[in-house]
Amino acid sequence: MRDMIKHLNQTIHASALCTGVFLCLSFSASSVASGQNLLDGVKQEISRQQNQLDNRQQKFDSLQKELKQQELGISQTAKKIHLADNQLSMLKTSIAQLEREQKKLEQLQLGQQEMLKELLNAQYRQGKNSQLSNLLSGEQSNELDRMTVYAERLSQARSQALNQLAATDTELQLKYHQLKQQREQQQIVLAQLNTEKSALESKQTTRKKTLKSIKGQISSSNQYLNELQNNEKRLVTEIAKAKAAAEAAAKAAANKAPMDGLARHKRKLPWPVKGSVLHSYGTTQQGELRWKGMVIAQSSGSQVKSIYSGKVVFADWLRGYGLMMVIDHGKGDMSFYGYNQTLLKKVGDNVRANEPIALVGDSGGQERSALYFEIRRKGAPTNPKSWLIK
Repeated sequence: MRDMIKHLNQTIHASALCTGVFLCLSFSASSVASGQNLLDGVKQEISRQQNQLDNRQQKFDSLQKELKQQELGISQTAKKIHLADNQLSMLKTSIAQLEREQKKLEQLQLGQQEMLKELLNAQYRQGKNSQLSNLLSGEQSNELDRMTVYAERLSQARSQALNQLAATDTELQLKYHQLKQQREQQQIVLAQLNTEKSALESKQTTRKKTLKSIKGQISSSNQYLNELQNNEKRLVTEIAKAKAAAEAAAKAAANKAPMDGLARHKRKLPWPVKGSVLHSYGTTQQGELRWKGMVIAQSSGSQVKSIYSGKVVFADWLRGYGLMMVIDHGKGDMSFYGYNQTLLKKVGDNVRANEPIALVGDSGGQERSALYFEIRRKGAPTNPKSWLIK
């Protein structure tokens, strides 16, 4: 009996043990399945987030391309306006000169007409004292000869006066015609200028919308810092290309402009534009990123001038810097001019110190018009203010 009870207890214990193992195995399998589902869900979420990031980046890049095209369009229009303004200025000067010449010719014409009147009166009076009347009155031959010579000279003077008057009339008519043409051209250029200004305003409005969309895509300071860092990398890449191009050009042919570098001109160079400094070299731009140049405030359309003679090695739109110009001054020294509205020089052009090279703007997505100015020596940025006249 006791053995039977023992065997029953063993059977019950074994049965319970088997049930527990089954339950454990079932629970373990369920946990694994649940974990796998969770892992799959995480992977799907990561994939979704990555797709969102990719789509956002693509949209951001697309907006940057739109901004580039819009700012290049603004640049072309601004250049047309600049050229039209110069043409109007030249026409104004030319018209003023023609008006002065016209007045001089009119005064000369009046003087010649008065002289001709006097000559005609003198000839008329001399005619009344003719050779025949002198002969009949018994005048001596010497007196007759003198009067004859006087009459001939009087006739010559009258003829010369008539020729001069005719020449003055012709020249005066030419001035009238030139003035008319110049004034008509002035009206045409004015009309073109007004059309281009309207086009510029329209393009600037479109640009503002794009710029607003771009800002909407930057949702954190980290994203903004990342964009700034990428912009700086692009600039460094372009610097390397520009440096290589400058070295190749120097080897290929002699440059007409002095390429002696900036070393001897520290604190003697003119400012590229006059204005207040918005950002100084070395100050914080974002996070640990610092300004490699300086930003000088100035109204849109103001002239940007080269600080020293050299050769243009880069003149194009660069993300973050807008329309940028880089001038090689020789011996590894380069100056950079960014945020421009338009560029007045192209790659390969020689420039002189204080020569206009661009117009101030807000390209590159800037909120206000200013000039980004930087100096690099052998590729390394240096404080540009220490090179300029105080």
